[in-house]
Amino acid sequence: MAPRPEEKDFPYWLVAVVLLGLFFLYRIISDDLHAQILTTLFKGVRITIFVTLVSFALASTVGLLLALGTGSKWLFVRQVVRFYVEIVRGVPIIVLLLYVAFVLAPAMVALWNWAVVRVGIEPLQTRDFSLLWRAIIALMIAYSAFISEVFRAGFQSVDDGQVEAARALGLNRWQRFRLVVLPQAFRTILPPLGNDFVAMVKDSSLVSVLGVLDVTQLGKVTAASNFRYFETYNVVALVYLTMTIGLSLVLRHLERHLRRNAPRWTTSFDHA
Repeated sequence: MAPRPEEKDFPYWLVAVVLLGLFFLYRIISDDLHAQILTTLFKGVRITIFVTLVSFALASTVGLLLALGTGSKWLFVRQVVRFYVEIVRGVPIIVLLLYVAFVLAPAMVALWNWAVVRVGIEPLQTRDFSLLWRAIIALMIAYSAFISEVFRAGFQSVDDGQVEAARALGLNRWQRFRLVVLPQAFRTILPPLGNDFVAMVKDSSLVSVLGVLDVTQLGKVTAASNFRYFETYNVVALVYLTMTIGLSLVLRHLERHLRRNAPRWTTSFDHA
């Protein structure tokens, strides 16, 4: 497959980013204040990565189930899925985060206590439901609605003739999905799914609203203690840029690899 015009361009933007990154790295190495800020923020990188990976994995799983639900033969399932997707997509993530943390989580604890008290299990307190997992659940709910639309569009991009050919070969519904629909849809799904993953890294900063000690929250605490807002938030931005641009480059390389190997995907069911 011939390379696209933008793939022939020399990545001047990447050179500019690398030079800017090296400049800030030099400032961090040569300045004790920047080094101290970075050391503090590194404690929150683990939380940021954990929140991003777990939330995205759960959101992708729920999103896939929702996308499959849109193609259900039952009207009730299709309408419930559409109701969920439209409602969740219409609520700002920060509002959803606060709603889950202070409304849904206490309701879940109350429901759990109502169920377990009948069998003699000790009830939970609302404070036992950690703010970290409340944030993860909120991000999962928010992103599952968007990811379901990514999966749905990818599945619908597969030509009906491919599915009919697989049916003619005697493949059942699961085999058609696994061997024909999913491999071909994956190339369509990957770019927007990768964008959602990068966006999840950035939106994970919203958990700082609940006091979760991620990179953003530690940046806020550090800036409030040293009053060096310019230096502190420069380092915060550098940490996020390092993660997001690194992920973007990896995903872009993967997309090019999949395009070069496109024929391998489009004929996978021939060997069923």
